Amino acid sequence: MEISIIFKLAAIGILITVVCQLLKKSDRDDIATVVSIVGLVIALTVAVTMIGDLFTTIKNIFDLG
Repeated sequence: MEISIIFKLAAIGILITVVCQLLKKSDRDDIATVVSIVGLVIALTVAVTMIGDLFTTIKNIFDLG
């Protein structure tokens, strides 16, 4: 696993948190909720891609297919 992926996920989390806090301070709670959901979807997409690569690597190591 590359350490850069962890840094990318952390950067996404920090960026989404800052944007949500700014939106909440300006009384845009509905948009802040949408931004947090979009950030969650982006992070989950990255994580699912990593898990798919992991399964492909395991399949290749054990010559399962």
